[in-house]
Amino acid sequence: MATADRIDGYAAAILEVARAEEQLERVGDELFRIARAFEASNPLREALTDPRLPVERKKGVLDDLLGGKTSPLTVNLVGFVVSAGRASDLPAIADRVAARAASARDKAVAEVRTAVDLDAATIARLTAALNLATGRDVEVKIVVDPAVIGGVVARVGDLVIDGTVSHRLQQLRETLNQR
Repeated sequence: MATADRIDGYAAAILEVARAEEQLERVGDELFRIARAFEASNPLREALTDPRLPVERKKGVLDDLLGGKTSPLTVNLVGFVVSAGRASDLPAIADRVAARAASARDKAVAEVRTAVDLDAATIARLTAALNLATGRDVEVKIVVDPAVIGGVVARVGDLVIDGTVSHRLQQLRETLNQR
């Protein structure tokens, strides 16, 4: 089975379990945050993908990391993916779950990277601006990324809107170099 098919299969299974447990939105949000942490942390990624570590040890890492911070269902679903040896696919599976969950609500996922957490009013304004800019109803997923420094970068499907300070400085540099 091709990797994309396998990712779709795991995403579909997780989606159905979350829907059956009436926790689709919560599981989708939690999986998205877990996937971003997985991508950002080399030690976590290495611990969950190391074939030499027993599955029970990997589940222990998950319990230590996620226990009490996410729903038990999310912990079990991530444990299922890790136990199946698919930890390296976790970000892609989580992204597929988020996209399918949003699509079920007639929305598109907007991944927004910022240097700091945003308050509810700012997220609401950002959502409205992205709805207008994309012509779609979006569901904003915030990723706090210190590398952003200032501003935001939003990705909705293939569309990237870069309003970061570093991007603006790069544009200014290019403008000055053209003169």
